[in-house]
Amino acid sequence: MALIVLWDIDHTLIDNAGVSKEIYGAAFEAVARRRPSCPAVTEGRTDLLIMREMFDRHGVAQPAWDTVQAALETAGRERFEELRRRGRALPGVRDALTAVAQEPGIISSVLTGNIAPNARLKLAAVGLDGLVDLSVGAYGADHLERAGLVAVARDRIHGAYAVPAGTPVALVGDTPRDVEAALTNGVQIVGVATGVHTAHELRDAGAGVVLPDLIDTEFLLNHFRRISGAHS
Repeated sequence: MALIVLWDIDHTLIDNAGVSKEIYGAAFEAVARRRPSCPAVTEGRTDLLIMREMFDRHGVAQPAWDTVQAALETAGRERFEELRRRGRALPGVRDALTAVAQEPGIISSVLTGNIAPNARLKLAAVGLDGLVDLSVGAYGADHLERAGLVAVARDRIHGAYAVPAGTPVALVGDTPRDVEAALTNGVQIVGVATGVHTAHELRDAGAGVVLPDLIDTEFLLNHFRRISGAHS
């Protein structure tokens, strides 16, 4: 069995309780020297795209990305305790990640719009960081569009693991952008209706498998086994 599983983080693995938007607002204020008049628009976007759109909406010239990323990292670090206090792992997530990590042949990592440092601290805040290989994930500074992150993660995994060419990939996420990223790259998608998008919206976007949550670990494992078996 060989399979790559890439998990979204916000609203798929964790509920950040609004801390994410506070991070974007603080980073914007640090760079633009004024408070944002409206919150960041997220919903599956990468941090590159979120911040670019935020500056555009406020009529602020695009700063150098290094400056923006540093502000995001600082804002994330400053809110780590808030994430620990207010955030939580979503139902079933800890068991699902543990089971997948223990399944022979599955490489489990993340595909997230967060920049890498903030992805790590979000998972660390709720005690999930040791359950996925974050060294081979794809993050919000790796590509402007989420669909471009699939190739990034695949290349990193192939560079770090002796996986056969053509090893199937499954994305797990809660937004139509997750679905689009999977379909654009010809990989599998498991939609999870734990964010703002309904199961109906995820199916309409093209997800063939949509779950209400990640509580049914056995179903998820069996689904991953079927994906791997179909490509063996």
